[in-house]
Amino acid sequence: MFAFDTLSIQWPFALYLLALVPLLMFLYWRSKSPVSSVSYRLQQQSGKTSQLRHAKRWQLVSALFVLLGLCAILLAMSRPRAVLYVPSRLDTIMIAIDTSGSMRADDIKPNRFDATISAVKQFIENQPPQLRIGIVTIASTAALRQAPTSDRITLMQALDNIPLQPGSALGSGIVIALANLLPGSGIDAEKIITESEQGPSAKPSPNTPKETNKVNMEPGSNQSMAIMLITDGQSNMGPDVLKMAELAANHGVKIHTVGVGTTEGSVIQSQGMTMRVRLDETSLKKIANGTLGEYYLATKPEDLKNIYDSLGLTIRFERQHLTEITGTVMGLGLLLIALGCGISFSRFGRVI
Repeated sequence: MFAFDTLSIQWPFALYLLALVPLLMFLYWRSKSPVSSVSYRLQQQSGKTSQLRHAKRWQLVSALFVLLGLCAILLAMSRPRAVLYVPSRLDTIMIAIDTSGSMRADDIKPNRFDATISAVKQFIENQPPQLRIGIVTIASTAALRQAPTSDRITLMQALDNIPLQPGSALGSGIVIALANLLPGSGIDAEKIITESEQGPSAKPSPNTPKETNKVNMEPGSNQSMAIMLITDGQSNMGPDVLKMAELAANHGVKIHTVGVGTTEGSVIQSQGMTMRVRLDETSLKKIANGTLGEYYLATKPEDLKNIYDSLGLTIRFERQHLTEITGTVMGLGLLLIALGCGISFSRFGRVI
């Protein structure tokens, strides 16, 4: 579709050709009486004037389509231009990946982190090209690894050589992912994270979760975007993960959580200490349920593909630059003429 208020003509002198339309109409109605070829046949067969009137209406309809098509073709000869509105989907997924030390556990082979990266790469390869994907890494702090993009090569490169670090700030990862999904929402991820580090005595700012929650959209209503949180579920730093999930819910964004590991866990060594790290399914299920997302115990791409399937179809019309629409108008004219001739042939066995 295009904006009529932006319509312009490059060859305005060609519009004089539209003066031929009344002349052609006059010649048509002078050359033959409407439904002349069928009126006699109908009268001989049934003598019903209603059938004659019905046939006349169809002939007028077919003539109208041909007339409109001719006008469109003559208009196309003037080389019209207009600003187009092109439909596009708004699908975006932010993948937040746990890069804490516990992801070295080998209860999933070869280990949790390598299995995660392999599954994410296959997930990206299986998505349609219009899907925009961003990547956030989460350890003691969270960072935007790759802004949302549809460039698959860039995404694959962003997944290489990611270091594992101590700590797990899942709440920070969620708020950074949310801020990049909704850049115009006013969510200041840096302030939220900083104030969580300062503790409850810090003076609230307009961007704390409490104030931002005033958006108060229906949970899950923002169906064109989502966050995929891949982790073993153990968060020990940064903003409260459930409060950040509530912040996402109030902006209508679903968080699909993917649990990596087993409930029995595995023993790892870190900084000279030995510890058992287990999958915390309870927290991940709470995050998913609070945002109307889904919880998956999987690292296989055939399981992760369901996350994209959960996104709804959201269409918006994006305003494009001034474009010549001669071909479009010409095609419309030919289509109208073909339609008019088709109606005439199907009803009367002849073309107008």
